[in-house]
Amino acid sequence: MSRPTVEVADILRAQGNRFLDRYEKSFGFQQLKAFRAIQRCRTAALGGHIDACPRCGYQAAISYNSCRNRHCPKCQAQARERWLAARERELLATSYFHVVFTVPHELNVLALDNQRLFYDLLFKASAETLLEVAADPKHLGAEIGLISILHTWGQNLLLHPHVHCAIPAGGLSPDHSHWVSPRYPFFLPVKVLSRLFRGKFCAGLRRLYRRKQLRCAGPASGIADPKHFRELLRRLHRQDWVVYAKPAFGGPTQVLRYLGRYTHRVAISNHRLLAFDGERVIFRWKDYAHGGKQRKMTLLGTEFLRRFFLHILPKGFVRIRHFGFLSNPLRAFQLPLCRQLLATSTPEQPARANADEGSSTWHCPRCGGAMAVVQRLTAGEVALCSYFDSS
Repeated sequence: MSRPTVEVADILRAQGNRFLDRYEKSFGFQQLKAFRAIQRCRTAALGGHIDACPRCGYQAAISYNSCRNRHCPKCQAQARERWLAARERELLATSYFHVVFTVPHELNVLALDNQRLFYDLLFKASAETLLEVAADPKHLGAEIGLISILHTWGQNLLLHPHVHCAIPAGGLSPDHSHWVSPRYPFFLPVKVLSRLFRGKFCAGLRRLYRRKQLRCAGPASGIADPKHFRELLRRLHRQDWVVYAKPAFGGPTQVLRYLGRYTHRVAISNHRLLAFDGERVIFRWKDYAHGGKQRKMTLLGTEFLRRFFLHILPKGFVRIRHFGFLSNPLRAFQLPLCRQLLATSTPEQPARANADEGSSTWHCPRCGGAMAVVQRLTAGEVALCSYFDSS
C-alpha cells in the first residue's frame, strides 16, 4: 500500500498546541499519553535503529522507532499479525457469521464519562444475548463461541459504540455429543436478539445507577435526577435497538481476512486522510445512512483531533474478548471436541509469516532477504548521527 500523503501525526504537530489549549482540562492521562506518543511516533525523539541484511550485508540508513501505542494509526500492523497468527490455531472448519450490536445514540453522554463501565456492559449484554438465544432449543439449542471486538467510532469520527462479533456457524449440543448447525440464514433471529439485548443492557444500566456507580456530569447531568433517568429508560424500551447480522461467510481463510479488518483498527486510518492545509482536514467517509456512499468531510484541525481523542480507551481495557467455548477457561478442551464433532482435523491454514519475524516486514532491496535490526540508538545518539551527517 502506498504511503499516505497526510497522517494524524502531521495534524497533531501542526494543531496540537492549539488543541491542548482548548481541551487539555478535559483530557485524561491516557489521552495525553496517546497524544504525546502519536506526535513523536517514528521521529528522532523516540530514538532509532539500523537494519541490515544478514544474507548480503546491505545496511540501511537509520529508521526512527515506533511509539507502539495501541491508538496510533501507524503501530497496529505487527500487533494484528501476531494476534491473527494466534487465532489461526483456534479456527474451526466451518463458516462464520458476523453480528453487530449497537446502542442508541442517546446513551453517548453516559459512554463519555463512564467508558470502562459502559463498554464492559456492552460486551456483557451482547455476549449474554447471543449465548442465551443460541442455547434456546427454539432457535439453535447449542453452546456457541464468539469473538467480540469493540469499536467506539462511526465513519464521521463521532462517538458510535458498537461490538462486532465473529461466530462459528453452530455449536455444541447440551450433552456435547454432536455439532448443531444453524437453521436460520442469519444464524439467530435478529428481532429476538435485539429485544433481549435491549433488556439486558437497560437492566445493567439500572443496576449501575442504583449502585451509584454511573457518573452523571456535564452533558449527562440531567440523568442524575432519578425521574429523568427512568424517563430515559422508558424511551429506550420503546425503541428498536439495532442488531445487524450478515449471512454466513466462508471458512478459516475468509474469517482471518475479516478479523484482520476489524481487530486492531483505530478511529481513522491515515489512508482515509485526503488533505491538510494547516487548518482544515479533509477525509473520506462512508455515509451508511444513504447506502454507504463515499463522501468527503472537512473539519477544522482542532475539531478533527477532538473527535479522534474521543476514542482513547482506559488503561488496560481489553477491546477484543472471547466468550462461550472460545473463552479462556473453556478453549483448551472444548475446541478439540468441536473439531472432532465436525469430523475434521485442524484446518489447513494459509501460509503466513512467522510472528517472530515481525521486526522485518521490510526486505532487502538488493537480494530480497529479511532485514534484521543490528543496532539500536537512543534519541541522543540519533541526534548526534544527524549532526555529523549534516556537517
